[in-house]
Order: sequence, then structure tokens, then C-alpha cells
Amino acid sequence: MEVEGDADVVRFAFDGRALAARPGQSIAGALWGHGIVAWRTTRGGGRPRGAFCGMGVCFDCLVVVNGVPGQRACLVRVSEGDAVTSQEGHGHGALGG
Repeated sequence: MEVEGDADVVRFAFDGRALAARPGQSIAGALWGHGIVAWRTTRGGGRPRGAFCGMGVCFDCLVVVNGVPGQRACLVRVSEGDAVTSQEGHGHGALGG
């Protein structure tokens, strides 16, 4: 995604890497724009996941945004200064049982 020198950008971090996005862009769209297509692993098996349905139904695109796990990257708009990190599984502790 070419945004260098563009004044109309939103700056955020993904896994510690400084990135930029267009205002109003979803986190998933911003990550795709930088060639990042998988940012989560499944709880069982550690298989890579990213955006699948693009409308918040499948929950494959979960990320941690500013310390809050379970955020759907396809629905959440990236905001200036956001700290977005990869998420393993569904973002909750071990299930009892």
C-alpha cells in the first residue's frame, strides 16, 4: 500500500510494525494493503487465519486492538495510534472441562 508522504493517512502498529491506512479503512483492509493476509492461528492445530467472509460472521479475522482481544478485523475501522496484534485462537483462556 503506497501511502508515503500522503497527508491523508491513519498510522497504526501491527505486531510492533509501523503501518499506515486510509481513513475509514477496516483493519483487515489495511493489513491486506500491506500484503498481510494471515494474522491469527487456530486454537487447535495452529493453522493460519485472516479475513474470510469479510462481514463479521466467521470470526476468522480476530485480532487484539489496544489490548482488547476478539476484535473482528473486517468490521473494526483502524484508528490513529491503534496497537493491533495477532491473536492465537479465540483470545480467551483455556476452557474448563
